[in-house]
Amino acid sequence: MSVDPTSTTPIDQLSLNGAVEKAQFSQRVLIRSILGRPDGGARLAGQVVQIGGWVKTGREQGKGSFAFLEINDGSCPANLQVMVDSDVHKLVDLVPTGTCVHVEGQLKEPPEGTKQKIELRVQKVLDVGTVDAAKYPLPKTKLTLEFLRDVVHLRSRTNTISAVARIRNALAYATHTFFQKHGFLYVHTPIITTSDCEGAGEMFQVTTLISDAEKLEKDLKENPAPSEADVKAAELLVKEKGDAVAQLKSARASKAEISAAVAVLTKAKENLAKVQERFRLGERCRLGAGLPKKDGKIDYSEDFFARQAFLTVSGQLQVETYACALSSVYTFGPTFRAEQSHTSRHLAEFWMVEPEIAFADLQDNMNCAEAYVKFLCQWLLDYCFDDMEFMAKFIDKTCIDRLRMVASSNFYRISYTEAVSILEEASKERKFDNKVEWGIDLASEHERYLTEEKFKAPVIVYNYPKGIKAFYMKLNEDKKTVAAMDVLVPKVGELVGGSQREENYEILRSRILEMDLPLEPYEWYLDLRRYGTVKHSGFGLGFERMILFATGIENIRDVIPFPRYPGRADL
Repeated sequence: MSVDPTSTTPIDQLSLNGAVEKAQFSQRVLIRSILGRPDGGARLAGQVVQIGGWVKTGREQGKGSFAFLEINDGSCPANLQVMVDSDVHKLVDLVPTGTCVHVEGQLKEPPEGTKQKIELRVQKVLDVGTVDAAKYPLPKTKLTLEFLRDVVHLRSRTNTISAVARIRNALAYATHTFFQKHGFLYVHTPIITTSDCEGAGEMFQVTTLISDAEKLEKDLKENPAPSEADVKAAELLVKEKGDAVAQLKSARASKAEISAAVAVLTKAKENLAKVQERFRLGERCRLGAGLPKKDGKIDYSEDFFARQAFLTVSGQLQVETYACALSSVYTFGPTFRAEQSHTSRHLAEFWMVEPEIAFADLQDNMNCAEAYVKFLCQWLLDYCFDDMEFMAKFIDKTCIDRLRMVASSNFYRISYTEAVSILEEASKERKFDNKVEWGIDLASEHERYLTEEKFKAPVIVYNYPKGIKAFYMKLNEDKKTVAAMDVLVPKVGELVGGSQREENYEILRSRILEMDLPLEPYEWYLDLRRYGTVKHSGFGLGFERMILFATGIENIRDVIPFPRYPGRADL
């Protein structure tokens, strides 16, 4: 039975209180508080309540004497059946799909034989947000998720996307609950950064230089830049005014006369500076170089942050600074990749959960990741079961069983070398699209084989080749592998990636150089090894991947409210 995740009181216990509770900050009761009871709300018959929501379907009956509306307010997957008589309100305004209604009425038991346990007989229509049925973009017919991406501002009104939103909310709440329960501090890391955590260079640049150049070009069109002759004239005026001041001083003129002449000279100098700057900008635009240049390169010292800046690909490096002072921390926020990928597993903007633990090695890290993933799965089973039932019915019939399996399993742990050996043996009897050999980055098909066929359970693979992992991962004694780990699950493959971090200054510095990265942006990161270094570990969970795993939805664009991917950034 569903439970309110913001309360310790299950909904099925609310029936003991008799009256249905009103929403705290609006003039209505939640439909979930009516239909989420074990009796489907039947015991509430006779109560007068206000509800608000959107019409999923509406139909006039009895030759237009009354109408049935299926109302949903987003609090649960179920709709409340509402009956309205024509003498209460104009029915044609109420029945179109998408209409928003706020009504007051009495809860009544419907006739025997109907699937509803309770319905609302409307006494007053308090407010109506009408819809032009001929223009409403969401028809009553079954809609594909692909179609809904073209009406992203309205797709949350559909059953599937609203269920995803509630599941996403539950997983976010569970994330904070898990880490707060285990003594982690939530740290807000910056979205704008000057360092590349992954070292891949696929980053969105943050700059005002382009907009500044466009403003300059427009300004110079409206107010043309001075000519070279104008500059020389301004220089000549400064010389003349300077000579005038010198003559007054040599003639021992009065203080008032000299002060007045100096003021005129100062004004001439200010004007010269403006003319020279406008002339320089005009020349830059005339030569087609609207962006400031220095030594043939863009001069970022004139940019907003006085240096190159980017949207972050990860909050990990920054959150490590707090782990090295506060021990157990986590960040949970948006990250960005400027990767030209159109696959069903890639987004340009996505969310990451990234804990960092001081005094923790790789084993501690794996223990934390396993406990966290199992906690998320159990949370959905405990607090979001009605939405998971919807997913099992319409999206993926195995999704609930998959959650139960992961929540109750002990994750298998194998080294990367062992994983490759298993895959090489399997490739003798089956064909993988990607060749298996030591040193490769495991593909999704390899990860899914390990979890879905070989072990039929989640798997943690650890100790990867250093050549396929990031510079900050701790180098193992064999000098060939790093203390990295990935949590693999059925359906999506890699769900979590993490490592023990390299705390040795010299090794970390060498790894940065080895990967052809500049040292300067990482000097602050090296400081964490110079000053009071500490063994620490952490991982990142792709939040949208977790939702894919939970729901069985195929495309990652359908589990984030406003998907951003190459060619699309709607709203």
